[in-house]
Amino acid sequence: MQPTETITVDSTTASCDGGGGSLGHPKVYISLEKSPDAKCPYCGRHFVLRAGARVAGH
Repeated sequence: MQPTETITVDSTTASCDGGGGSLGHPKVYISLEKSPDAKCPYCGRHFVLRAGARVAGH
């Protein structure tokens, strides 16, 4: 089993498509508004909000 990839982002919304082009999965949006980290429900990629990143409001 491969280790889960961790991706550091600067926004409270990240997107994931599996990274495999046509071999990936449907694009999903992952919210980091309530927690500074989250996992993709399809591939398990771990998204982490960069320390000091500005949380954008509406």
